[in-house]
Amino acid sequence: MEPRQAPRAEPAATGPFDAYAPREIAGRVNAFCVVKARAPTLTLAVLGVLAGAYIGLGALMYVLVASDTTLGFAASRLLGGLAFSLGLVLVTVAGAELFTGNNLLAMGWASGCVSTREVLRNWVIVAAANLVGALGLALLVWLSGHAAANGGAVGRAVIAIATAKAALPPEEAFFRGVLCNALVCMAVWMTLAGRSVVDKAVAIVFPITGFVAAGFEHSIANLYYFPLAMLLGAPLGMADALHNLLPVVAGNIVGGSVLVALVYWVVYLRPPGAITSR
Repeated sequence: MEPRQAPRAEPAATGPFDAYAPREIAGRVNAFCVVKARAPTLTLAVLGVLAGAYIGLGALMYVLVASDTTLGFAASRLLGGLAFSLGLVLVTVAGAELFTGNNLLAMGWASGCVSTREVLRNWVIVAAANLVGALGLALLVWLSGHAAANGGAVGRAVIAIATAKAALPPEEAFFRGVLCNALVCMAVWMTLAGRSVVDKAVAIVFPITGFVAAGFEHSIANLYYFPLAMLLGAPLGMADALHNLLPVVAGNIVGGSVLVALVYWVVYLRPPGAITSR
C-alpha cells in the first residue's frame, strides 16, 4: 500500500503572533513526519550526531547543578531540570534529529502518510547517530578535565548518577522511560504551536524541567552519562548500561508513540469509523 500524502496544516485564522490550535498542530506534525521519514540518510545521520551532543550538553548542565550539595532536594531538581532544557532548545531551534522526539512519527504512520519501513529507518539511523554524538561529547568532556570542577564534585556526581541508573530494576526503568518521553514529545508537540523562537523555548522548558525534576529516564541522555562515568573510573560495564538502556528505550517508544502520537491521532486525525491495519 502506497503511503498517503500528509494532510496540509491549514494556517491559523488568528493573527500572526498567535499559537496554532491543537488540531492545526496535528496537521503540522503529520507534515513533519513525512519530511523526517524521507530525509536523506546522510542528513539524518549528521543531524542525529548533533542531537546526541546537544542532549549531552543538557545533561552536562544538569550535573553542574546536581554537584552543588548546598542546594536542597527540590531546588536542585528544579534548577537541574531547567538547565537540562538547553538540550531540547538546541535540538529544536538549531535543528537536529532526536530519537525520542521522532517517536512522534507514529502519528504519520497511523495516518498512512509514512510506512512502517520509513519509520523504522528513521529511528534506527537517528538512534545510532545520537549514540555517536553522545559518546563524542562524553569523550571531549573527559579530555577537557571538566569533571574536576567544583573540587571534583562534578565527576563524582556523574558517577553517582550513572550508578543509580544502572541499579534501577528494569520495570521501573521502563515506566520512567514512558513518563519521560510522554513529556518530551509533549514539548516537541507544543513547539509546533509556536511561531517564534521564544514560543518554542517556553513550550520546551516546563515539560523538560518536569521530567528531569521527577527523575524520569531519557535514553539519549543516558548515552552520555554511562560512557562519561566509565571514563571517570566508575565500576560499570556495557552490561550495566544495557540493563538500563534496553527498558528505557522501550519505555521512551511507548511514551512518545502511544501516549502522545497515537492519542492525538485518535483525537484529531482518525477518520470516523476507520480501522487502520498494517
